[in-house]
Amino acid sequence: MRAAQTMMRPVMGKPVCKGHVLITGTSSGIGRACAVLLNKLGYQVLAGVRSEADAKALEQDGCRPVILDVTSAEQIAAAAELVKRTCGEEGLAGLINNAGVSIPGPVEFVSLDSWRLQFEVNLFGQIAVTQAMLPFLRLRACKCGPGSARIVLVSSIAGLIAQPIIGPYNASKYALEAAGDALRMELRRQGIYVCLVEPGSIDTPIWGKGETNPKKFGPDHPARQLYGKELDGILAVSRKCAKNALPAEKAAQVVANCLTKRRPRTRYLIGPDAYAGAWAKRLLPTPLLDAGIRWALGL
Repeated sequence: MRAAQTMMRPVMGKPVCKGHVLITGTSSGIGRACAVLLNKLGYQVLAGVRSEADAKALEQDGCRPVILDVTSAEQIAAAAELVKRTCGEEGLAGLINNAGVSIPGPVEFVSLDSWRLQFEVNLFGQIAVTQAMLPFLRLRACKCGPGSARIVLVSSIAGLIAQPIIGPYNASKYALEAAGDALRMELRRQGIYVCLVEPGSIDTPIWGKGETNPKKFGPDHPARQLYGKELDGILAVSRKCAKNALPAEKAAQVVANCLTKRRPRTRYLIGPDAYAGAWAKRLLPTPLLDAGIRWALGL
């Protein structure tokens, strides 16, 4: 134990630079906005993408693209080697776990393979990347002092309050919230800070991608016959949220605060709908909260 504590003692007098940050899921939306903003703030951004086309676009924004599918153990290992070569003895200043997907549908009719994919991307992928990058974050904290290395987990208000038809997404984000809380307490003594970011409606392509799934339940599908009103309700609410969504740059600024604030909060809600949902969850008894959600969905 004494040897470990000695290893974690920061080197005094060494100037602290903003350093390198790895972001997953930077092809579009919040991840892309984070990459662009942090590059402008002076960070050296390693931007995780899944295609060469997205990589070329990010290069034009001054970021260094990294081919990284968070469900691929091989690509995670390759990214870890790249981080090791790129960051050297300074270590990794920040890890932003942003990659995510949404697979909507009634709990009864979402296949187990789809459930597994939802968790592979939104939970297990984030954990796998974190495990691979922790040695470099720990090195940073040792070199530059407590708080100089940080992990940001991009969760959602859907990780605090569930709705019909998006149960798989809710479940993955609820699990991420719990994993983030455990990780924060585990890493605090090692000088690595962990923040959870919980956006509400943000203008990202996830709205268009998620919209296609409820439509796949045709008029003759058993799910349509049993859950037709719920499917229509969540689709209508999604469209309304998309119209009123905040720009991704707002979320990126909050993520930047997680990295730059001397004492960042453990959680950051983003948007009026996120605040409203969090307070409703905290204050309302479950039957009344359920009734409010069903009313919002036209049920």
